[in-house]
Amino acid sequence: MAHGVTSPGGDRRVAVRLLTNIGRLWTGSEILSNAAIVTGDDRIAWVGPSAELPQRIPGVIDDIVDVDHVENLGGGLVTPGLIDAHSHPVYAGNRWAELAMRSNGSSVAEINAAGGGVNSTVTVTRGTDPWTLCNGVRLRLGRWLRSGTTTLEAKTGYHLTRDGELADVRMLRGLEGEPGMPRIHVTFMAAHTVPPEFFGRRPDYIDAVSSWCADAAAVGADSVDVLCEKSQFSEDEARWILNAGRRSGLLPRLHACGDSRTGAARLAAELGCASADLLHQADDDDVAALAQAGVAAVVCPGTALQTSARPPVRALLDRGVAVALGSDHTPGGTGITSMALIISLAVSYLGMSVEEALRAATIGGAHALRATDRGAMVRGRLADMVLWDADHEGAFVWSYGLTPRRVWLGGEPIPA
Repeated sequence: MAHGVTSPGGDRRVAVRLLTNIGRLWTGSEILSNAAIVTGDDRIAWVGPSAELPQRIPGVIDDIVDVDHVENLGGGLVTPGLIDAHSHPVYAGNRWAELAMRSNGSSVAEINAAGGGVNSTVTVTRGTDPWTLCNGVRLRLGRWLRSGTTTLEAKTGYHLTRDGELADVRMLRGLEGEPGMPRIHVTFMAAHTVPPEFFGRRPDYIDAVSSWCADAAAVGADSVDVLCEKSQFSEDEARWILNAGRRSGLLPRLHACGDSRTGAARLAAELGCASADLLHQADDDDVAALAQAGVAAVVCPGTALQTSARPPVRALLDRGVAVALGSDHTPGGTGITSMALIISLAVSYLGMSVEEALRAATIGGAHALRATDRGAMVRGRLADMVLWDADHEGAFVWSYGLTPRRVWLGGEPIPA
């Protein structure tokens, strides 16, 4: 269905862009053939079949992109910008040696004894100067955007000090304003693990993290997250921290059932979290609780594949749970920054249809982040769009890591 163009208000000049002759447009709810999009400033002003394009468009058209002539794509495939609903991009160094040990069958204890584990990243990150750390994060975020991810949920969690965690929130919020960066949903995750200096004083760290939540919200955090596992934070500890975050205005979300069976998914339902993430060992009771509470499920196919886990995606979809996709980019796990690759893995490993996976990587991600202004080609939404090197969404299944031809953020083209 076509939607009307809204005329610009007042005397302010509205930047208008027209994308026409789109061979195949996936709007988030339907496929349109030979479609067109009109953007005004950073929003979608009109979308529909090219034959129904209004004869008169208010404002001066600054740019006309005839998709049929871009790289001879024959019209191409256009989708909303992809949304990565779970990532850990703020860190220094790498843990490639640890990953090699894990592939050879080394245990967690052996890896930790060799100097690996989360605390090894904490040590390196703390010892890295802010400029170097920021530049590394900037380079990662740029890769996300250039590969078609226009919104990224980015967690802190590798400083584990008040000043370090707050600096990470400020850094992410500052990077978002730079050219070539995606939109960022900042999640405060000081409850990633208990740092070494709090050995033997675990309750003190729980209290400290809870007291930092208000400061995190004040400097720009959107959410608070806790890693709720037997080896990290218990349900009671997670409840305490998440409630402190909620009182500070942060959306609560929870790493649930990442590696061990706990009641984390049901805790997320009890607290009405924005999302329960990973869900590698969630059962039918967990799925029912999430559905009843309206909690979004964020699944991370790359991590699931790496750990041979099988989150119950079909059961979640059948019960009406909003499913989102995340890369779970982290130094100790997977370094994926392409949500197109995540879509491929969601189809091949988790059994989703390509339409279900695309929806999870757009509308589902927007729901998990409570970002209702994006994720679909609908009038009034942000004009975050991707033209893919393909003429059909089935290419996501064939090409593991489909490449964009062009990416637009708020209607503005991103340099290749």
